[in-house]
Amino acid sequence: MTGRHIAGRRIAARPLHSTPRAGTFRQLRILVLLIVLLLVSVTTCETRYLSTHWRSPLYVSIYPIAADASPVTRAYVEALDSERFKPIDAFFAREAKRYGVELDAPVKTRLRPELRDSPPRRAPDASIPVTMLWSLRLRFWAWRVSGHVAEPEDIRMFVLYHDPALTPVVPHSLGLPQGLIGVVYAFATPDMDGSNDVVIAHELLHTLGATDKYDLQTDAPSFPDGYGDPHQVPLYPQATAELMAGRRMLSATQLEEPRDLDEVVVGPATALEIRWLPGASPHPSDQAGRGAL
Repeated sequence: MTGRHIAGRRIAARPLHSTPRAGTFRQLRILVLLIVLLLVSVTTCETRYLSTHWRSPLYVSIYPIAADASPVTRAYVEALDSERFKPIDAFFAREAKRYGVELDAPVKTRLRPELRDSPPRRAPDASIPVTMLWSLRLRFWAWRVSGHVAEPEDIRMFVLYHDPALTPVVPHSLGLPQGLIGVVYAFATPDMDGSNDVVIAHELLHTLGATDKYDLQTDAPSFPDGYGDPHQVPLYPQATAELMAGRRMLSATQLEEPRDLDEVVVGPATALEIRWLPGASPHPSDQAGRGAL
């Protein structure tokens, strides 16, 4: 017999292997995905090169989004103005000057109108193909809800604000070189403005190709690239945090997050990744104007 009987009815046995048509369709999907990936990679390389030649300012659009219905969040978002993000501009001007970048204002932030839509979320355990599709969805979403302004717009940062009383711990933020898009999860309170700026600046440099400088398991800055000044004597406590490490080491086992960008520097390894040339004084400890703890 080639089938089996259930309740007096004969049911044909199902084939164990895919049909040739199903296999061809699967190969076609993989081919299309590879072509899309290739096009995205080429575009990403070209965009990264053009965005890090540092001959003209990078215009960074900041799109605020209320991530919850809290009156606290609503009041905070409605009170935002362009001056709120000037510390980010000042930080990049200060750090770029240390590495010999001739632009007085390498980064210029611009506050855009509030968005009522939220970006698509990626599952923490998403596979590589799913992540690739999510990246394309995010880029399409960003194009749909933004990027239709007359002014220059090189990088788009979507900042989702949360009431800290409702969301004491926010999801991980991200910055994508593909499309120069950042998604930042921030807190809707003036007390956290400084730390929000650190996260925005961190993800902004991710869009330009900078990599994390910390251990993904422990969050501890990697030595030496993740230290604000690996040449400091004594080594601890570190006076500053490296931007792409996001924390400063108080001792060999203790660390803390910086309160604002006055306590943060761009280290030489990060400067190389974003194509800043080393200046005359590569060590942060030699520079004035840094915040001290």
